[in-house]
Amino acid sequence: MSADLRTTYLGLELANPLVPSASPLGQRIETLRALQDAGAAAVVLPSLFEEQIEHDEIQLAGAMEVGAESFAEALTYLPELADYTTGTDAYLRHLEATVRELEIPVIGSLNGISMGGWLEHARRIEDAGAAALELNVYFIAADPDETGARVELRYVELVEAVRARCSIPLAVKVGPFFSSVGDIARRLVWAGADGLVLFNRFMQPDIDLDTLTVDPTLRLSDPSELSLPLRWIAILHGRVDCSIAATTGVHGASDVLKVLLAGADVAMMASALLREGPQHLRTVLRDMEGWLDERGYDSVAQLRGAMSQQNIPNPVAFARSNYAQLVSSFVSPYDWRMAEPQGELRA
Repeated sequence: MSADLRTTYLGLELANPLVPSASPLGQRIETLRALQDAGAAAVVLPSLFEEQIEHDEIQLAGAMEVGAESFAEALTYLPELADYTTGTDAYLRHLEATVRELEIPVIGSLNGISMGGWLEHARRIEDAGAAALELNVYFIAADPDETGARVELRYVELVEAVRARCSIPLAVKVGPFFSSVGDIARRLVWAGADGLVLFNRFMQPDIDLDTLTVDPTLRLSDPSELSLPLRWIAILHGRVDCSIAATTGVHGASDVLKVLLAGADVAMMASALLREGPQHLRTVLRDMEGWLDERGYDSVAQLRGAMSQQNIPNPVAFARSNYAQLVSSFVSPYDWRMAEPQGELRA
């Protein structure tokens, strides 16, 4: 008998822990159906961006003012508000259609960092039928005059504002760049987050030496990036009263099993699905079931958190444990200690 893969995330009962995260795969209902058919237990739609909402509002305001400085008859030139379509309208229609077409929970995504009218779209996403909302706080603290305390308060106030505008479960997706990840995690939960998505993968710039321009190339993740969310999920499991989703570096069954052992409720993936397609989910589920059955696990619930910091014999293994030993014992493919000196050493 195969292990029971069911899990709970944000209060939602899911058939298994695999949740495709926000990506271009969520733009077409046909692809979303393929993800569902391959085993996705829920899906996060691509984000509705703060900048996109503000741009639409500016465009709408401009359209309503066309010709207004002319004469009374110019009022007949103005478009009817009901006929004016924006990108945000298209997003909400896509969300509504996806909710109708899929049998699995559909999670909306709102991406931004500043306080403003765009936050009202949290309610619109709820009204469109989303089972939950993921607030993607994609923020680079690039202003040297803004203190760390102010940056953290910005996050907390944003979560409070979104929580005040919707009643569906709220997950908050953040990056790892805080002086105390544990403290900010608790503060976000106190502010109203029902779940944390660890971690946001910030796009890092490069410099093109031929054109001397900043290169914003998007690079997909690889499994080596799993170590960072794995550590913090293990540390936070049992210490924050919320659901935890792992993202960044989740590519195969072994990655999913690791984050579950650390304490995650679900594993989110995008890069692996962009490379392999929706059918990759079937492979991951098959390999997960095989591993669980081989080791006698009855369920994912039995597995979850078994190797969190609270449950392992050596809790500091997720902190500084063996740091000096690991560094000093590393052997380079080129062993400089065995190399013969070549002439006089120079400073």
